[in-house]
Amino acid sequence: MKRASRNIRRPRAVPRKAEPETRAKSQKPRGRVNAYATHHLWVLVSSLGQLWRTPFSTLMTAAVIGIALALPAGLHVLLSNVQQLSAGWEDSAQVSLFIRQGVAEKRILALADELRGWDGVSDVRYISREQALAEFRELSGFGDALDSLAENPLPAVLVLRPTPAQAQPAAMAQLLERLRKLDAVDQAQLDMEWIRRLNGIIEVGKRGALLLGALLAMAILLVVGNTIRLTIFARREEIIITKLIGATNAFIRRPFLYTGFWYGLMGAVIAWLLVAGFLTLLSGPVSQLSFLYDSQFRLAGLDATTSFYLLLSGIVLGLAGSWLAVSRHLQAIEPT
Repeated sequence: MKRASRNIRRPRAVPRKAEPETRAKSQKPRGRVNAYATHHLWVLVSSLGQLWRTPFSTLMTAAVIGIALALPAGLHVLLSNVQQLSAGWEDSAQVSLFIRQGVAEKRILALADELRGWDGVSDVRYISREQALAEFRELSGFGDALDSLAENPLPAVLVLRPTPAQAQPAAMAQLLERLRKLDAVDQAQLDMEWIRRLNGIIEVGKRGALLLGALLAMAILLVVGNTIRLTIFARREEIIITKLIGATNAFIRRPFLYTGFWYGLMGAVIAWLLVAGFLTLLSGPVSQLSFLYDSQFRLAGLDATTSFYLLLSGIVLGLAGSWLAVSRHLQAIEPT
């Protein structure tokens, strides 16, 4: 019996420490992530505190960045308003067909009916020679001079209004060329041709705004880089001591990057305020001018998309300027 009892194998007890060890291993990456995020948050707040200790110099640097960002942003908003206004004028584009002298009125009316059936033509209005003379007499103020003429020198006119889909530069050019080939038409004139020229000027202005923005972006990089460089030299001893105790370049670089972040953000906010104030000052005179011309045009301000890109541009330029300055000057500081 004793030998039989010895041959019976007892089940091994499972160690109770296996489950806590597994939990500890799974919690280590979480702890590292939390510590990393906490350190970033602490550096973000502490870098803002460093700038708060020198409010005058901080405000001066942020104001320079804000003015540099406000110039291209304000030009972009003004060009967008002008383009919006010209788009409203393009909807009223029309073609004037001056009829040859001697063409019978019956033929002119038949031509008007024919043009109304063309694709891309919304409406055709007929202005007789007598109506044209009466309108010119009323608007010009030369009534006495017109009375001395032996005959009416003005031709009959067909005013053709295209559909919205046809009121495009390429489509209007094709329509105008087709109208000029009509036998009864002496001259075909696009009354809104100057809008096309205005759009060309707007495109040139947009290119100019891009070039101006690129130059001012380089200026912001220089301003932020020089400010961070002075900050690095002022904290040279602190950086050396930090390196002696084993800190990495990434650890030392972090506060300066967040300093550039705050400079860029504050500069973008100042730029937004400058552009908004500028548009507010202009909105009153622009509304009065549009009222005189019987228009409902109102000066549009900074929309959400433009504001977002303005803030993003300031932050990116601030980070880029600080990164360039820290990468260049931090390697030159080594403990001896």
